[in-house]
Amino acid sequence: MGYVEDLRRLVGNQPLILVRPSVAIINQYGQILLVKYQDHTWGIPGGLMELGESVEECIAREVKEEIGLELGRLQLQGVFSGKELFTKLRNGHEYYNVIINYICTQFTGEITPDGEEVLEAQFFGLSEVPESTQPFIKDKLRQLGPA
Repeated sequence: MGYVEDLRRLVGNQPLILVRPSVAIINQYGQILLVKYQDHTWGIPGGLMELGESVEECIAREVKEEIGLELGRLQLQGVFSGKELFTKLRNGHEYYNVIINYICTQFTGEITPDGEEVLEAQFFGLSEVPESTQPFIKDKLRQLGPA
């Protein structure tokens, strides 16, 4: 059991505030790595922090588990929160994300989606992101370059 699961046993479906480190992995061509989740939306790699884990440790663990890459140097890009980051899952669980996002241009390994949380992973140009990309991510990418 992880931290979030332990909390859920105590509070049921009440909304939680959860820390979700994420990383924009950029290749040498300026493309961003997007991952396709089980709900068939595309987003950037990330996951929920566990107790005792640093933000950087969390993002390194999540990326290794979900897509098989080892990250190099991380550069803080921004911290995001607010009502637009509210999520309600099919099981009724509700939470507000606090996203701590990094940029990484140094990584090794072969992209290997785990098939459980991440179905696909692929690099896209900023003007080529899939229509089903999470709206918050699409908005942030529009701010970086052409739509």
